[in-house]
Amino acid sequence: LSVLLAFGAIGFVDDYKKLVKKDSRGLIARWKYFWQSVFGLGAALFLWFTADTSAATTLYMPFFKTIQLPLAAHVTAADWLTVGNLLGAGFFIAIAYFMIVGFSNAVNLTDGLDGLAILPSVMVAAALGVFAYLAGNAVFSGYLQIPAIPGAGELAIFTGALAGAGLGFLWFNTYPAMVFMGDIGALAIGAALGTIAVIVRQEIVLFI
Repeated sequence: LSVLLAFGAIGFVDDYKKLVKKDSRGLIARWKYFWQSVFGLGAALFLWFTADTSAATTLYMPFFKTIQLPLAAHVTAADWLTVGNLLGAGFFIAIAYFMIVGFSNAVNLTDGLDGLAILPSVMVAAALGVFAYLAGNAVFSGYLQIPAIPGAGELAIFTGALAGAGLGFLWFNTYPAMVFMGDIGALAIGAALGTIAVIVRQEIVLFI
């Protein structure tokens, strides 16, 4: 929710300058990226330092010693094709930062034609909600061999709300659109999806 609101605030300033102040430039790109980086890095650091170390797992990485890492730092996708899971906190934080800031801008760039950005956002939110529910259930996650993330099932409520709100928005955003998303929606939705993917350890699934 904090990421959603923070990136939504960036988009609000941009849209406000364009629509109310009639400044076609909106929020200058370097300042937009600066604040995205501040909030994205803050979220990445928060996720790393609040990882549940009580559920630490032993990972063996080729060419590295066996180490103990919190589950929240366990990057998957067939264990990076069995080459290795993680190179440390810096790697995790960099990946999380890229996911949050990168997908915030990805949805913003996708937003153009009527309904173009919100429909895939709805589908992705729903899919991540399924992953969140399964990851939060010890039985399902063990059976499906996906990372077990205690508490991740709570995200299914958020993703369900996001998907439902998106469907409601889509009704009025289809051609000819009566409402438009703007940066306030695109930046917020993209950042939220990136954050959820990091939490449930499904970054590469989000890329697909």
